[in-house]
Amino acid sequence: MEKSKLRGFIYLGEVLGMDGLANDVHTNSVVALETSSVCKIPFNRLEELSTKLPSLQRHFLQLMSREITQEQQMTFLLNKRNAESRLASTLLSISSRNGRRGLSFNTFMLPMTRKDLGNFLGLTMETVSRIFSRLQSNGYIEVDNREITVLDIAALQKLAKGPE
Repeated sequence: MEKSKLRGFIYLGEVLGMDGLANDVHTNSVVALETSSVCKIPFNRLEELSTKLPSLQRHFLQLMSREITQEQQMTFLLNKRNAESRLASTLLSISSRNGRRGLSFNTFMLPMTRKDLGNFLGLTMETVSRIFSRLQSNGYIEVDNREITVLDIAALQKLAKGPE
């Protein structure tokens, strides 16, 4: 049996399970990396509520659009960019997602291990650790175990774009 591939990390307030809408079958599975709560909403109930609340339907379509965009960005990230660009992009994504949740853009906890992060980015754990060290020595971030503080967001953004 082929080992399943890590496809992403879901944060508080984000939606998962939309992979089952097309064929009523979920193609992905989920593993909680920390204590989590899940609210299950059957699709027929969501359809029913959407007809009564047009704003809910619009919100759901926006969520689907965001998921499609993130999937396209991730495909580009994993296929085109070097290791430093991949990690910088991921840190910026976590920062942005935290900001949308009303949390700090600059300081956040990584909910995943370096090994999980490496699997996600197609890198070894050692490569992830070396890049974290390099980003820290360059003054872009500060690392304290899993706590990351972004010190120079402009430099991270430039790095995320990759070599020109």
